[in-house]
Amino acid sequence: MFSFEARPTGRRKAVGLLELIYHGIVRDVRKSHGNAFLALLTNMLQTIIFVAAFYVMFSVLGLRGATLRGDFLLYIMSGIFLFLCHTKALSAVVSSEGPASAMMKHAPMTTAIAICSSALGSLYIQLLSLFLVLFGYHVIFTPVVIEDPMSALGMLLLSWASGVAIGMVLLALKPWMPAVVGIFTQVYSRANMIASGKMFVANTLPSFMLAMFDWNPLFHTIDQARGFVFVNYNPRYTDWEYATLITVIFLMIGLMGEFYTRKHASVSWSARQ
Repeated sequence: MFSFEARPTGRRKAVGLLELIYHGIVRDVRKSHGNAFLALLTNMLQTIIFVAAFYVMFSVLGLRGATLRGDFLLYIMSGIFLFLCHTKALSAVVSSEGPASAMMKHAPMTTAIAICSSALGSLYIQLLSLFLVLFGYHVIFTPVVIEDPMSALGMLLLSWASGVAIGMVLLALKPWMPAVVGIFTQVYSRANMIASGKMFVANTLPSFMLAMFDWNPLFHTIDQARGFVFVNYNPRYTDWEYATLITVIFLMIGLMGEFYTRKHASVSWSARQ
């Protein structure tokens, strides 16, 4: 006859939200493979193959002497780690559950939780792969010495955040033009193989070539990260503040676009995506 409805407190709401994000991360990590260990191993192998391919390419072309002084493999990994973190974050956010997804029919689930889960799941995989690869290189080959590890890690997180921000804009546009967004995502990821600057340092580029790459926030974070990794390299033409500004701008645009898209969501969109 009488009933009492307990309203959840702010702390309980926060804990419930974090729990939903955690389960979303687990689901996103296991999406590529049912075994989380094999999913991590696959990502590690991809990183190792990237490093090996660039090492062979630089050795065959005789470009090792053109790089900065220091550990050559650490120079290659400092670019590849940030490139993969940026690209994987962008792809994870773009492919996250949209407002017309079947997952949104469950009451606690929202697009914000889906986006956070995809972005954090990508970051978790990339960070774990980075630490394991660096640990293996440190133990098996030669000790890894990083001049300012916390600042270098900050550039890695900034590369991830910029990928999330650009992915948010593409996610907001995806229901309206899915084919265009799919093509642009692939073209952007392929173009960053060169435009990210992971194969060269900004200080060695002439001014006309520097203008071709300084629009890219990933180019700035990779060059700044190498300044924190190596004691004898001081970036002169890049700025981490530019990458931060671009990240904030794209994130705000993406949030506004996602809000507008969610308000105009249609069930028929799921058949086009």
